[in-house]
Amino acid sequence: MSHVARRPAWHCDTCDQSWPCDAARRTLLAEYGDDRLALAVYLAALQAEAAGQLVGEDPLTLRARFLGWTRRGGSPRTSPSPSS
Repeated sequence: MSHVARRPAWHCDTCDQSWPCDAARRTLLAEYGDDRLALAVYLAALQAEAAGQLVGEDPLTLRARFLGWTRRGGSPRTSPSPSS
């Protein structure tokens, strides 16, 4: 099953978790392989789109949700805190 974002709520269309859900993160890591920069650029564009649709959402929370886990050594199974 494909874990894609259901807009404008930005929840996973399959598991209804906040997107990117754990499964989407694992898929994205596999698709982008070692090119974490390209992954971060892609997710930053999606974060900007989500920020326009999730009015009132804390920008630091969105940053952690979309980008915080992309650093090397970051786990796709954990959601970093907004202060990360």
